Amino acid sequence: MLLLKAGLAASLVALVGCSRHQPQAMSFFVTSVPAGNGGNLGGLAGADAHCQRLAEAAGSRNRQWRAYLSAAAEGGQPAVNARDRIGNGPWFNARGVRIANNLEDLHSDHNQNNRPNAMQEHGNRVFFPHDILTGSEADGTVASGDATCGNWTSINGRAVFGHSDKAGNIGTANSWNSAHLSNGCSLAKLQETGSDGLFYCFASK
Repeated sequence: MLLLKAGLAASLVALVGCSRHQPQAMSFFVTSVPAGNGGNLGGLAGADAHCQRLAEAAGSRNRQWRAYLSAAAEGGQPAVNARDRIGNGPWFNARGVRIANNLEDLHSDHNQNNRPNAMQEHGNRVFFPHDILTGSEADGTVASGDATCGNWTSINGRAVFGHSDKAGNIGTANSWNSAHLSNGCSLAKLQETGSDGLFYCFASK
């Protein structure tokens, strides 16, 4: 009987752990640590590599991860829209909660990327308030003007933030991906507006 109870207890622990963190099902998270020096993320490639490292360290395997970041046209290269980098969905957080079904759903008022569901790769909720780097308009396209920290290679300039809790006291505060501009791109300037330089990661495949 004692062995049976011990076995049932172990099974219960395993099930609880699975319900809390489901790395193979996960296809969306907020980075738990910054990638670089403020808004200098090593460009889109550096940001993508950061997503990949964090996801794999959390137990996600055989998936291709991309940062939800836009970049302006530069050096003869066309602009990059965050929405075009992340696949077609659906996307689930680290606890298996569906964030959105597809790109249209993600960029509508119906997405579930909000305070209860915006989780880091290990299933921990994001500390709030927290502003998330995106460089994007609400539809997922690149924001106009100085909005991407030199395409994520500089601590100069500014960046567009989203609000992962969809809260605040300004008109666009409920936007998860396009709430307002940062005060700058250095870590100190990002922190003035509630950010440590974190960003969203999506499994594109």
